[in-house]
Amino acid sequence: MAKKKADSPETPATEGAATEAAPKADEAKAKPEKEKKPRAPKAEKAPVAETAPSDAAPEAPKPEKPKAAAAPGEPGKKKKRAGVAPARGKKLRNHLKNMNQRLEKEGAVALPKAVGLLKQAKRAKFDETVEIHMSLGVDTTQSEQLVRGTVPLPHGVGKTVRVVVFCQGDNVQKAKDAGADFAGSDDLIEKIQKQNWLEFDVALATQDLMGKVSRLGKTLGPRGLMPTPKAGTVITGDVAQAVKDFKAGKVEYRTDKGGNVHAGVGKLSFDDDKIVANVTAFVDAIRAAKPTGIKGNYVNSITLSSTMGPGIALAM
Repeated sequence: MAKKKADSPETPATEGAATEAAPKADEAKAKPEKEKKPRAPKAEKAPVAETAPSDAAPEAPKPEKPKAAAAPGEPGKKKKRAGVAPARGKKLRNHLKNMNQRLEKEGAVALPKAVGLLKQAKRAKFDETVEIHMSLGVDTTQSEQLVRGTVPLPHGVGKTVRVVVFCQGDNVQKAKDAGADFAGSDDLIEKIQKQNWLEFDVALATQDLMGKVSRLGKTLGPRGLMPTPKAGTVITGDVAQAVKDFKAGKVEYRTDKGGNVHAGVGKLSFDDDKIVANVTAFVDAIRAAKPTGIKGNYVNSITLSSTMGPGIALAM
């Protein structure tokens, strides 16, 4: 019995030791955790560094947000579309309406009266070009019925024409004396090929240089500047006279896909007699260029207009 009593107090001692060891082990395990806790603020410092630029970042877009919101409300910026004319005022709408009603009542008018009506309808501040539009009864799918050529206008077209002449020998000096802006042969051809130089309105060439000028077909052809016999830009006679004709106002014409011919025949500031003379010369040249084999009406209609003015039907 004594032994048992002696053993009984030993058991709680061992249990106490075990219980004391357990908290020590827990404390040992907890110590590394406590050591890790100071690292938490280090991880928290990273967001603090991130918040600094985040506070600065919103400051930059803040002024941009009102701009983006204000843009749609501003008139004439995003609402304006390319190719759409601006709204006309009430006074202008009434003026055009009255003019159109008057022209409808008049119908086709004589040339002098049409010129007077054009000048009455003038509303642009610049000097408008007088244009003629002719509808021809030709079949453009047949090459024989294409109408193309040039006509010298008695009083010119009212603008400066830059003429270049491809020639050689004595013709170079003759062309310059007659008023050509540029004249030469190999030097001009090389300049166009290498530098893509196109600072001229009309290109003329003598027949002996057409072999060299034909190399420029890809450059001059799409722009309508290639010299051709049909357009009268290949010189077979006097070089000086050809240059004078084009400098004075020789107009080139050709039918489009719809069988129409368009050309400028002067300025609205010209005297009435000068406009009448230019229009008459152009219409006579078109009638003289009538292709053979056309049946029916050759000239369907003739319309005279200005750059910003209405079209007036002519009775010619």
